[in-house]
Amino acid sequence: MDTTKNIAVIGGDARYLEMIKRLSTNENLNITLVGFDQLKEGFTGAKQVELEDLDPANLHAVILPIPGTDNQGYIETVFSDKKIQITVDWLKKLPNHCLVFSGIATDYLKNSVKDAGLKLIPLMNRNDVAIYNSIPTVEGTIMIAIQNTDFTIHSSNVIVLGLGRVGMSVASKFSALGAKVFVGSRSNEDLARATEMGLTPIHIDELDAYTSNCDMLINTVPALVVTDKEIQPMKSHALIIDLASKPGGTDFDYAKKRGIKALHSLGLPGIVAPKTAGEILGTVILQILAEENSGEE
Repeated sequence: MDTTKNIAVIGGDARYLEMIKRLSTNENLNITLVGFDQLKEGFTGAKQVELEDLDPANLHAVILPIPGTDNQGYIETVFSDKKIQITVDWLKKLPNHCLVFSGIATDYLKNSVKDAGLKLIPLMNRNDVAIYNSIPTVEGTIMIAIQNTDFTIHSSNVIVLGLGRVGMSVASKFSALGAKVFVGSRSNEDLARATEMGLTPIHIDELDAYTSNCDMLINTVPALVVTDKEIQPMKSHALIIDLASKPGGTDFDYAKKRGIKALHSLGLPGIVAPKTAGEILGTVILQILAEENSGEE
């Protein structure tokens, strides 16, 4: 019985080069690339073709770029100048068992995959990927903090908003570096966890009472929580690092008017550690494919 699975990687950035290497370690995967024509095949170790030369009927999985598609189906192609569009008609040519991977699920992609009767797996929504990615995210946050301040993290007052997968890692690592860390949340469970971690809990509704003594504020909450009310009391040297997905949780315009440096730092794993970020994606995709295999048996 042939257990080989045909995988198409369509577009992607530097992270995907490492992901492809990780996937290539599995001898049961036959990998084909689209949108990598600026790289030599020997570099990626996989066959490169044009989208129109790809036979969708024989595919077991399609891996699209981290941003998914735009609202017309076009994808990110860092290693190609050619425009590549993923249409509903093309998706309908894929077999029902074919998995469609992307980093995030845009409305166009969600609707198109649903119309084609396929399963979409947005990798960045998975707990395992988010927890793995919290490691390079924290390292990137520390790097940004050092580059944009003239004081040490040690002994500084740092407010971390949100105690989810990223927030917990950020709070614990900044505390380990000697910062006095305050954790803001509306969740009583998060506030209790902050206390257990030896950190100072803050209810977000009372945040403005703490920002006047804040050296750094790091937001992970994907909602507007750092408004003019919280920014106005901040000292001029204070730094805001917003890690939340677009549009972030900070009033960036008011921060600029107030003279407070506020940085919206997205995609840190791919920026500071593309090798690690790619390996994480490859490992998780292999696990998902293995789970699908066991489910078919």
